[in-house]
Amino acid sequence: MTRLNKTIFLMAFLALTLLTGPAFASKNSPQQCVEELLGTIQKIKGGDKLSDEQKKANSARSEKALNYLNISEISQKTLGKYWAKITDEEKKRFSKLLGELFIYVAFPNSGKFFVDLDLVFAESEIEKTKAFVPMTVAHKNEGEIEIDFFLKQNSDDWKVVDVHMDGVSMRNNLRSQFYKIMAKKNFAELVSRMEKKLNEAKA
Repeated sequence: MTRLNKTIFLMAFLALTLLTGPAFASKNSPQQCVEELLGTIQKIKGGDKLSDEQKKANSARSEKALNYLNISEISQKTLGKYWAKITDEEKKRFSKLLGELFIYVAFPNSGKFFVDLDLVFAESEIEKTKAFVPMTVAHKNEGEIEIDFFLKQNSDDWKVVDVHMDGVSMRNNLRSQFYKIMAKKNFAELVSRMEKKLNEAKA
């Protein structure tokens, strides 16, 4: 498994998925947003023999799920110092590609991880426009896992900007892997690898 594949796999385990009602979580508390997020991810069906109707439902959930992420901030933070070195058009392309990787890789794989898990929330911490939502899950293979969600408020909506699993940051892990590719190669190579992973997931 390549470094980028491992990164996307970790992203899938740490990943964020959202929604459970007909509307987005506008004006909900940070914990309610996370509860809806995980409630939806648990409904994403896995397997190779899905019906067209199930595939359509999965796609709709994943598409809506992306609205609960602050993809703009996640993109900027994962590229870090390299963000200022690429053009506006490249920034848009990178953000769109990262969002599609969540839709086609992270969300479906997260469904496999979170299915049937009991979620135990601790008390949330809210400071102005930032929030921290801690929880634990008991996984049959991994044991007890601490998962911490970090959110920011945009207008009335809370959006996830990072997730930590047992202290490991999704965003920082992605940035570390992206940095290694950018340092050895360039932005074009990073995009090429991400596009390859996306095409494999869509196949």
